[in-house]
Formats: sequence, C-alpha cells, structure tokens
Amino acid sequence: MSDRVFTVLDLIDLDLKEHNSLNLRCIGGRKGLGRQIDIPDLNRPMGAIMGFFEDFAYQRIQLFGRGEVAFLRKLEKDGKTDTFKEMFNYPMPCCIFTHSASPHKDFFEIAEKSQCPILQTDLGSADFSARIMRLLSRIFSPRITVHGVLVEVFGLGILIQGESGVGKSETALELIHRGHRLVADDVVEINCIYGNTLMGAGANKIIGHHMEIRGPGIINITHLFGVRAIRERKEVQLVVELEEWISNKDYDRLGAEDHTVELLGVNIPKLVVPVKPGRNIPIIIETAAMNERLKSMGYHAAKEFNKNILKWIESDAARSVFFGHDDVI
Repeated sequence: MSDRVFTVLDLIDLDLKEHNSLNLRCIGGRKGLGRQIDIPDLNRPMGAIMGFFEDFAYQRIQLFGRGEVAFLRKLEKDGKTDTFKEMFNYPMPCCIFTHSASPHKDFFEIAEKSQCPILQTDLGSADFSARIMRLLSRIFSPRITVHGVLVEVFGLGILIQGESGVGKSETALELIHRGHRLVADDVVEINCIYGNTLMGAGANKIIGHHMEIRGPGIINITHLFGVRAIRERKEVQLVVELEEWISNKDYDRLGAEDHTVELLGVNIPKLVVPVKPGRNIPIIIETAAMNERLKSMGYHAAKEFNKNILKWIESDAARSVFFGHDDVI
C-alpha cells in the first residue's frame, strides 16, 4: 500500500515513451476515472467471470486477455451475464483489455452503470503486464528527497552531498565538462525499486537540468553542453560526501574498510572526500567511480595491497629466521 493518491486518470495521463508506453485509452465508464489505484499489482479475473468470488482480488487492476475475452463472449452468447454483473458489485479500480479487444455491449452497459472505467491497449497481455508492473513499482515505491547533486560518472550513479557552499555544483559542473552526465542538481528524489535498488531523479522535471553556480548564476546544462550531458534517471550506486578539510581529523588513507550509508533500507557505498585548496575533487571522484566498478567486479585494490604486504612480511620473517641460525655440522 502507498499513501500516494494515484487514480485511473493519472494512469492514462502519464507521459510515457517508447518501451515504457502503455498505449491506454478509455472506451467506457469515464465517470469512474477518478477511482484510486491503491495496490501495485494486476489480477486476471477468470475466476470471477466464472462465478468464483472467494478471494477475488478486486482491489487490483483487472486485466482481460484473450482467454478472458473469449469466455466473456461465450457467456454473453449464452445469455449468462449474471456472473460478471456480480463482479461489478465490487469496487474495482478499472478493467483493461489487451490486444485491442473490446467486450460485448452488455459488459459496457454494466460498466457504465457501475461507473467502472474500461480501458483498452493494443499491447499483448505479457508485454503490457511487464510494462505496467515496472511503472506501478516505481510509482508506489518508498521515496525520499535529499539535498545534493546526482551525476553519472563512467556509468556509475554518484550522489554528491555536503554542506552548502562546499562546492557540490562546481564539482558536478567540472565532471560534466569532462564528458559525464547530470541527473539532478540541488534536490534529488530517490525511489527504492524492488526493495534493493535506489533510483534517483530530479524532484522537479522543469528545473532538474539547471544548475546554480555562484557567479554565473542559473545555467541550463542541456543548452550549454547538449543532450549528451544529461540523463533523466539513474541508479544511486555511490555516495560521495564533500566536507571542509579538518586538519586534526584522521582521514582514511588506505580504504581497506568499506563504509556505507543507509537510504530507504538499502546500504550504499559511501566515500568522504575532504576539500581544500589544491585538491582536484573531480579527478578524485572519477577515480572513486572506476575503483567502485573494480570492486563490483571482485577486485578490491586496498585489500589486495594489504594481502601482498602480509605476504611480503611473512616471507621476509621466514628468511630472517632461516638465515639467523648458524649452520650446525
């Protein structure tokens, strides 16, 4: 369940493109377009059509494929419409017919009377199911809004955070200039998809690809660097926190221990980068991105370094023990 109000009309009005498009249109029951969708799941109502209503998942979107449509036509041909009349006594969000199929006029009349929206798509049942489940999982997923800049560096989604004025936007601007991509500046909305994946995007699509740089002011990244420099959404795979250099703080110089931060119940690798004059923060972040990709492929440079040092110490100690004793004849 989600506390977000999402209606059937919202589902139709979503601006989805290419492989995400649902190709939905309303063919009946328009008065019910304000019905809420509360559960991110589908139901194939063959059991209900046959008159079996025990455990009928009426709270879900009802999906009618070729099998359900064929059975509906048989019932209508035989004049046995009482079963799906009873089905409309349940407050279903909507009924969706795939393969551009349409129900018989009796079905339409009952739907109109109960004010249940009837939608149609030209997609097949399997394709439509996969698309709408992806969409619903994103819409109903837990979300938070954080302050920071989300960029894609060498294919890795990096959330740059830190106190105001530490140089987050300036660092991101340099990364963009070096060929990387901006996802969102200042306010980042993060969704937890499937319970283990964090997807980040701009909280506001209108201002998402604008940046505020002290001096020049507001700049439009798309117009300055082209569409190659932006991305709508990206998985958050690393958090980099910029902080002013503290002279008496003991910073990690080896990186043998992996640090994480929890966002929406998911642990994400975290790196603290101290900022002071002379440090090239964009290059450090690029290096951190490449290092993180190596870790994901099973190579941990710091741990490998420690392992080699231990081998060297052990071998050197063994030689000292061996050569430290006089040979006995």
